[in-house]
Amino acid sequence: MLRYVGFLLLLPGACFAQDVARMDEIVQSFVSGKEFMGSVLVARGDHILLNKGYGSADLEWNIPNTPSTKFRLGSVTKQFTAASILLLEERGKLKVGDPVRKYLPDAPASWDKVTIFNLLTHTSGIPSFTSFPEYQSIEPFAKTPEQIVALFRDKPLEFQPGEKWEYSNSGYVLLGFLIEKISGVSYEKFVQDNIFTPLAMKDSGYDSNSAIIARRASGYAPGAHGPVNAGFINMSIPFAAGGLYSTTEDLLRWEQGLFGGKLLTAPSLQRMTTPFKHDYAFGLGIHVFGKHKVVEHAGGIEGFNSSLAFYPEDHLTIVVLSNLNGGAPDSIAQKLAAVTFGEVVTLPSERKEVSVPVQVLSERVGTYQFDPGYKMLIALEGDHLTEKLADQAAYPIFAQSEDLFFLKVVDAQIEFGKDDAGSVTYLVLHQNGRDQKAMRTSRTVETPPKRKEVKVSPALLAEYRGTYQLHPGFDIVMTVEAGQLMTQATGQSKFPLYAESDTKFFAKVVDAQIDFVRDDKGKVTQLILHQGGRDLAAPKL
Repeated sequence: MLRYVGFLLLLPGACFAQDVARMDEIVQSFVSGKEFMGSVLVARGDHILLNKGYGSADLEWNIPNTPSTKFRLGSVTKQFTAASILLLEERGKLKVGDPVRKYLPDAPASWDKVTIFNLLTHTSGIPSFTSFPEYQSIEPFAKTPEQIVALFRDKPLEFQPGEKWEYSNSGYVLLGFLIEKISGVSYEKFVQDNIFTPLAMKDSGYDSNSAIIARRASGYAPGAHGPVNAGFINMSIPFAAGGLYSTTEDLLRWEQGLFGGKLLTAPSLQRMTTPFKHDYAFGLGIHVFGKHKVVEHAGGIEGFNSSLAFYPEDHLTIVVLSNLNGGAPDSIAQKLAAVTFGEVVTLPSERKEVSVPVQVLSERVGTYQFDPGYKMLIALEGDHLTEKLADQAAYPIFAQSEDLFFLKVVDAQIEFGKDDAGSVTYLVLHQNGRDQKAMRTSRTVETPPKRKEVKVSPALLAEYRGTYQLHPGFDIVMTVEAGQLMTQATGQSKFPLYAESDTKFFAKVVDAQIDFVRDDKGKVTQLILHQGGRDLAAPKL
């Protein structure tokens, strides 16, 4: 009996080691694919499972990343700003429900109904200054918080406060401005004195372009032939919306302090983590991953991307900080969480194709309708299935089983579902941590209209090269390779775009179109992505 009990006690430890080894394999796969370099931490409560640096903190000096390397956080900063507001509320300095004009009497009349709550939850209607056509010309130069606020204070609201949700960096800059006016100290000093010092976060602070900061990583962006030095941004610009830096270990201290009751009262923490619209609370997204609640936020800024996730019911913290722009941190964090929860994670390189009878394949042919209004067409070509969206090119899908298929051009899977009678009635697209369901509307493959491709000059294509930010943590990178415009979204594979005109392009691998927009001087300043019934603006960084 004693030997049997001893074996049971040792078994979880063996499984733990296997899980950690698998976590390392997952991260290494992104490193090998040249999608990630940075630092990663996974902890259950106080027990750290994985704490490791990958790749280089400085490529020119070949200095490796470590757990103590400091990274820009981008929009992960927002939760520190939100906590600062709640600390001021607890001290009787403000109320979250107060109108902004109570503290800024000279605010425009259009802000009459804008409250601090609206700023915290991205429901103010104030347009995000980082999406303005002139933003790229603003980035390199120092500005005071008041000067940044002046950029958007006289712009019309995009909607009435509280009516909709729209991510706004302007709102969080304005919160930082309020923190300074109400507290009487700089945002940098307030966060340092009231959060970093009390929680012993000795490797965190407000980033600077001039200060010497020990063990700070250099930031990089993907280029046609490998990483390149990231573009310059004056760190006064992101301010309370994205100006902080930290380490994986300090962010673990932050999660332990925030959710351990060391910073805010229980009622304040409850308010901070209660979503209002779009699953967004105060500087935090509240989601469900599988059956697990997760409180998270991603960040993106020149040269850096970050992902910070806390699973409160599981006491699980996952921190992924990268000094190479791209969507790897979110993808890595999701896969590491899945491993921690005992799920099987299959990397794209590990997916094995199996043979499925043609008769079985034919039962999945048809047209499938997604909610946003676009369709996926599943066709049988010889002895394999293909998928295509609208009028785009068809790509083969490869069977992992009779109902689960995968693509090789992008990291995505298609799973077919059946009704009680065993007939295929829908499919689910698994991609980027999302599951999108499409109902089967026909057993035949619709014939969509064809787009006409035109030729454009190489000089014109060169003007479209660069990085466009769809939202913090998610970029669209445009390159030109062998005379072909190529695009790569954060965490996705690269594929070509085809011209319909000098400014309009379309993809064949996904149902998406892109319009490039110029300013009054003819300079390309942003693109508009048309996909899934939505029009999304992405300013050029």
